[in-house]
Amino acid sequence: MRGGSSSICSSRASVSSADPVNSDSKVESQNKGGGLPAPAPPAQSSDHGSSGVVPERKDMPEFVVTALLAPSRLSLRLLRALVMSLVYLTALVVAFVYSCIALTHVMCHPRRGCCGRQRLSPPECLRDPTLGEHCFLTLKSSGLRLHYVSAGRGSGPLMLFLHGFPENWFSWRYQLREFQSHFHVVAVDMRGYSPSDAPKEVDCYTIDLLLTDIKDIILGLGYSKCILVSHDWGASLAWEFSIYFPSLVERMVVVSGPPMSVFQEYSIHHIGQIFRSNYIFLFQLPWLPEKLLSLSDFQILKDIFTHRKNGIPRLTPCELEAFLYHFSQPGCLTGPINYYRNVFRNFPLEPKKLSTPTLMLWGEKDFSLQQGLVEAIGRHFVPGRLESHILPGSGHWIPQSHPQEMHQYMWAFLQDLLD
Repeated sequence: MRGGSSSICSSRASVSSADPVNSDSKVESQNKGGGLPAPAPPAQSSDHGSSGVVPERKDMPEFVVTALLAPSRLSLRLLRALVMSLVYLTALVVAFVYSCIALTHVMCHPRRGCCGRQRLSPPECLRDPTLGEHCFLTLKSSGLRLHYVSAGRGSGPLMLFLHGFPENWFSWRYQLREFQSHFHVVAVDMRGYSPSDAPKEVDCYTIDLLLTDIKDIILGLGYSKCILVSHDWGASLAWEFSIYFPSLVERMVVVSGPPMSVFQEYSIHHIGQIFRSNYIFLFQLPWLPEKLLSLSDFQILKDIFTHRKNGIPRLTPCELEAFLYHFSQPGCLTGPINYYRNVFRNFPLEPKKLSTPTLMLWGEKDFSLQQGLVEAIGRHFVPGRLESHILPGSGHWIPQSHPQEMHQYMWAFLQDLLD
């Protein structure tokens, strides 16, 4: 794993400061964010013979503006302080529960030890040539090197895959095989996921930096737009990317992942969703989550993948090792968990209107996300732009558990692009 320095973070590019290819996204994001339009220029008399001019508007003194905004700013700071206090209090409770689970694994299987066993060589399925060619791309804005697997370099459009947690590019193995005949398919290991570069600092995983990574990937591969396919954390980033960089996204396929603002709004009114997302609170704490996940040779991670009801069905031992291999390398859990450590940074989030043509797939038995989120997402969409389906009997891992159903919906959704 390549470690990033703090200088990488200092070169972060704001989402709004897109290069000329995306200049339209800056204006659109301002309007969607509720910003007021620029004031019109002073009106002039229509009588050309008259010298009278409407006097210019005098701006309000700065100290008056500051005084008027002070109550709102103070209220927002107090709200954030209250939220963070509740977050860390909940984190301690959740940490106690997960500590009991992890210690139980250690006591039941003492030979596995208290630390995760480092895998010294990757499993064969990670080197499967039918999935594509392994490459690295240096990002323009940050200088980070990201690993990706690429196949189908024909004349078709770019289909870019964004994975979730705790996954990697291998999560898209079925889709890489299915769509490489008509598209240039690219599955990346996101920032923080080995063998991509993984800066250690939490500030290197803010939303604006992650969205800039996606922009740099698309442009760095030589494209001006793509079909963005995403799952879990990748889905949350894809929603935001479609808002701030709409010219770079032709279509979206979103699987089991809500927009951040919708998730926040929904969770406030549905306590059941908060219980399902309890691990998010654990991940706010330093170093402890990494330690708990690695105890008893990563047993908690193994349970996530292989659970009888909530795991990935028919997952082979080799495929399980494909996920554990990189996480087992020293320090390689910190980057992925740092995504979660920035979740509450921008609370509360302002709801945004969604307009990119999108196919959304959701699992009927998703253990981490309630079905009510599907309806909540639809309320924020421009009419006619969202096609959503709830797959009966499926859980959270649709790209791996129900690939055939997913492919059928995707081919139908993208048929007009192929024509």
